[in-house]
Amino acid sequence: MAGGSKKAVYAAIGANTAVAIAKLVGWGFTGSGAMLSEGIHSLADVGNQSLLAIGIKHSEKEPDADHPYGYGRAQFSWALISACGIFFLGAGVTIMHGIHSLQHPEPPEDLTVAFVILAVSFLIEGWTYWVAFKSVREQAKAAKMSLFDYIKDGPDPMGVAVLIEDSAACLGIVIAALCLWMADMTQNGMWDGIGSILVGVLLGLLAIFLIRKNKAYLLGRSMDATKRDTLVKVIADHEAVEEIHDVKATVLGASSARFKAEVNFDGKVVAEHALRDMDVTAIWESVNSEVEMKAFLIEFGEKVLDQLDVEEEEIEQQMKDVAPELKHIDLEADE
Repeated sequence: MAGGSKKAVYAAIGANTAVAIAKLVGWGFTGSGAMLSEGIHSLADVGNQSLLAIGIKHSEKEPDADHPYGYGRAQFSWALISACGIFFLGAGVTIMHGIHSLQHPEPPEDLTVAFVILAVSFLIEGWTYWVAFKSVREQAKAAKMSLFDYIKDGPDPMGVAVLIEDSAACLGIVIAALCLWMADMTQNGMWDGIGSILVGVLLGLLAIFLIRKNKAYLLGRSMDATKRDTLVKVIADHEAVEEIHDVKATVLGASSARFKAEVNFDGKVVAEHALRDMDVTAIWESVNSEVEMKAFLIEFGEKVLDQLDVEEEEIEQQMKDVAPELKHIDLEADE
């Protein structure tokens, strides 16, 4: 999962850098507020996607004494910072500039350069959108979720953030182009300000969605309910298990999760499994005193505990076959 997100993030950084420069050059030629807003939009995207790249790098660090479950949630913290940047820098600055343009409208100049730049920008943004879309679609397929559900509840904030940002970028370009066209047709500079405000509102909505999503995962969001129920069934269906309760399955990162549960094992089944490779008849014939019987029971008690470990390892392997992202499984044997 992380590899696809990394590709999408770096592709977006390169493409948006080129697009931001082009839009700002267009603003320099035309003085259009909508072009300036789009330039700010793309610069914000570059900054935010750079934060996502830092988050991906940070999340790849190995677990240590301070963070025994690893650094997977670093992605969520950096993605949250990125979303705040979109809200305050992207949306805030853009809306303020649009309000200023409405208060002081200026007749549009020749907008040919602006339209050419917007068209080229749309093609570039469309390419980065396609890269992000393929990445998120593959991740959704691997997680056995629909694309919509993965965008809404999937555990990888990086690919989803790029996909949403690129979607907003393409829509923002369309809004800017339409408002510039209206400004040119009507010779009314207020359309330029309206375009800026609409782009700013779009960025604000995007930011709010990403902030809510990443905040939920930072607080320790539960694993997808369907997968969690499947894992519970894997445990419950095991021959040596009687009951399972106090289940907690949480997402640790884009490709890591933790599962904890209290399991009531069937002592009779565990003991029978421990006896499978033992010659009970020979043992019975060899026990001739209370001391020998006591020694056997002590040894058999150790063997039952070893067999319990075998049962747990078998269950954990079956769980990892269903959910490879499980990095930490804590099955506590209940009395």
